Amino acid sequence: MTEAVRLHVNIDHVATLRNARGTPYPDPVRAAEECLAAGAHGITAHLREDRRHIVDDDVARLRAMLSREGRTFNLEMAATDEMVGVALRVRPEVCTLVPERREERTTEGGLDVVGGGETLAQRIRALAVAGIKVSLFIAADPDQIARSHALGVAQVELHTGEYALGHANGIARIAAGARLAHEAGLEVAAGHGLTQENVPPVVSVPEVVELNIGHAVVSDAVFAGLRSAVRGYLDAIERGVRAR
Repeated sequence: MTEAVRLHVNIDHVATLRNARGTPYPDPVRAAEECLAAGAHGITAHLREDRRHIVDDDVARLRAMLSREGRTFNLEMAATDEMVGVALRVRPEVCTLVPERREERTTEGGLDVVGGGETLAQRIRALAVAGIKVSLFIAADPDQIARSHALGVAQVELHTGEYALGHANGIARIAAGARLAHEAGLEVAAGHGLTQENVPPVVSVPEVVELNIGHAVVSDAVFAGLRSAVRGYLDAIERGVRAR
């Protein structure tokens, strides 16, 4: 297993399955423990404004467990005053700011950092002052990358959705964006729509140091079990790193 690229597993859809029946199981915290036991480097969870999957109690319990384990908690959230307040109470290691619309099934596209204005800047500053690493989930677009750098965030997570859907030049655009972000001093993560099959080309981009993967891991776990699914993604990362 390589340490060159970190794997953070998003456990949102374990909560989706739980909430479908209103039962206390499957528990996303238990899922997070299984992911860590299999070698994942950290856990990601998206607390949506409508609480459609992860809920506040999950966030509190994840924070407690990950603190005990000394592992990274990446809290994905909309750039709103409510969510900034949650983050300041919970104090995850990382906050990833994402676009959010209630009518969407999943996050569509990257955050419009250029159009976010002073309101977005103020919310980023509040998180950074509290010692929370701020990441922005953005398209691999030069203007969005330049504005992210100007806002002083530590990381950008490049949206890989178009690449995952097979759009032409998808990986070339990600590679170019990753180089640009790295040259600006930003750490580069990537995520959205990634599977064991399409991970290696992404991590063959040398500037990419972290992946956030959720839906496909949970889907694979239906057939292979959660630990086996996580190990499959770690193997896929290693294949990509060897191709650098």
